[in-house]
Amino acid sequence: MEPTTREHSRVDLGDVRALQGSRFFNDELAPVPVEKRTWTTYNYFALWMGMAHNIPSYALAASLIALGMNWLQALITITIGNLVVLAPMLLNSHAGTKYGIPFPVFARAFYGLRGANLAALLRAFIACGWFGIQTWVGGEAIYVIVGRLAGSGWRDSAMIAGQHWTLWLSFAVFWVVQMLIIWRGMEAVRRFENWTAPLVSVGFLILLGYVLVKAGGLGPILQDSGKLGWGPDFWKVFAPSLMAMIAFWSTLSLNMPDFTRFGGSQRKQMRGQILGLPTTMTFIAIVAILTTSGGHVLYGQDIWDPAQLADRFSSPVVVVVALVALVLATISANLAANVVSPSYDFSNAFPKRITFALGGLITGVIGVVIQPWRLYSDPDIYIFAWLGFYGGVLGSVAGVLIAGYWVINRTRLKLADLYLPGGAYWFTAGWHWRAVVATLVGAVLAVGGAYGGPFPADGLIPFLKPLYDYNWVVGLAGAFISYLLLNTRANKEETSDRDGPSRIDPAAVDG
Repeated sequence: MEPTTREHSRVDLGDVRALQGSRFFNDELAPVPVEKRTWTTYNYFALWMGMAHNIPSYALAASLIALGMNWLQALITITIGNLVVLAPMLLNSHAGTKYGIPFPVFARAFYGLRGANLAALLRAFIACGWFGIQTWVGGEAIYVIVGRLAGSGWRDSAMIAGQHWTLWLSFAVFWVVQMLIIWRGMEAVRRFENWTAPLVSVGFLILLGYVLVKAGGLGPILQDSGKLGWGPDFWKVFAPSLMAMIAFWSTLSLNMPDFTRFGGSQRKQMRGQILGLPTTMTFIAIVAILTTSGGHVLYGQDIWDPAQLADRFSSPVVVVVALVALVLATISANLAANVVSPSYDFSNAFPKRITFALGGLITGVIGVVIQPWRLYSDPDIYIFAWLGFYGGVLGSVAGVLIAGYWVINRTRLKLADLYLPGGAYWFTAGWHWRAVVATLVGAVLAVGGAYGGPFPADGLIPFLKPLYDYNWVVGLAGAFISYLLLNTRANKEETSDRDGPSRIDPAAVDG
């Protein structure tokens, strides 16, 4: 089986029936045929609009105000973070468009056919946490909406496990709706993203407009100098906050091949992402910062959860219309950012047993078990513990992928062997120890010094504590350099030999 290069330098494997006997192959992990790679610039822009315009994105920006930044400091922090994370995102997106493969299959080229599960499941379990957080805040919005319409009986219902039972019911309804959409497959997700994308901004603009009117315009908001000033107190918070902004999308910086595998060309997916991520996140950041600052002017406190802020408004119509739009936005974001990737990742672990839809159901179940209401309860835990820790770990995975694909392999992969036991990417029993070691080195350097929240004040490993404030950068750089150093000249030559045409070994396929 010889892959062919088609229009826009996209590689097509052609007839994949010879691979169907491999235990590392199923139809959802197979390379997308070139004729089905039809996503346009708009599809990627709409995808990012749907993913960025959601309640946790709003809360991410709003939490910076709650930590003491003023509007300008928060906006600068978010903008820099978005521009930084865009670089690895585009670098890893390239393989998806060129070869039509999802992230876990891409990872096989560097971690091995079995070792790729390490990278994929790290990403998957974090996505499960995010799925749970998004579902919790979406359910909270439904709870507020119904409470405004149904009255005090809904809002003052009996408490179960520290929450009103009606809030638990709202959470469950939101969960079920998302599972029904994902059960219909990837095409249903794309259609949902396309029709919700132009609408998701409405709810946030309504919130902002209401606050501006009640607060007397922008003047009182922009005059707020924040609690930190521009001295040492600000810079102490800036570095970990910047890493949190990067970590917020570091998940997508790994698994964008899950989406770019459908791209019509490299130019289309790159242009869609460059237009989509920085603009949409800057928009939501401005709205969140101004709305939260306005809420401080009105209510004397920083309310970083938009559902709780909207609940303070006196107009039921404003509350209902705004939160309905936010519910749609959160479904859109959750499906794209937090269900697609783990569905592929769990399927990659057991290709013959777990379909894309079943992977989505597993994601949903784990997202509940992880107790997202605890992760979302405090901005310090949300930013410094949750975002900071996993950002450092995923940064190390990104370092291995970028080093392997761009520096060592020079964007050349032997496509059929990504599905073949005993092929070029089998390494040692399906594992590439160099990638695993590089990932561990990067991760330990990045998060070994974790402190604050649930971590010791002096850090897990005290002498690494200073590095934790720069966790994502440290993780990426540490793994990138380690992977290059571990690949000796002989290994590089061996890698270059993989660029020849694929040869299918029937015994390997059956194995």
